[in-house]
Amino acid sequence: MAVSPAGSGPGAVEGGCCPPIALQRIPAEAAAVLAPAFKALGDPVRLQLMSMIASAPEGEICVCDLTPAFALSGPTISHHLRTLREAGLVDAERRGTWVYYRPRLAMIRQLAGLLAADSPAAG
Repeated sequence: MAVSPAGSGPGAVEGGCCPPIALQRIPAEAAAVLAPAFKALGDPVRLQLMSMIASAPEGEICVCDLTPAFALSGPTISHHLRTLREAGLVDAERRGTWVYYRPRLAMIRQLAGLLAADSPAAG
């Protein structure tokens, strides 16, 4: 299992990663690449932010629309967004004063595929 070439983004694994964990043990290298994304989603604020970003009607959302949804300071929201970015879950683009966030759908698909309960024993 090899990490994708440059341009595919941090955390991306070639071939869509691995079969669901209910079917086969995840290779150590893939686990090391994907664990930061799962860890980033382990925080309630980051999970909510990820949900807001992934469900944005336009496919992206401005930080100016994210911050008011929380009783947290702007710098705290920025910290959580940076964690999501570093984990390979979102991309960010600065436009003038504001930053817009988009989900990295390939990474989300990898995480979802890994957790898919496709095993006859699952369910």
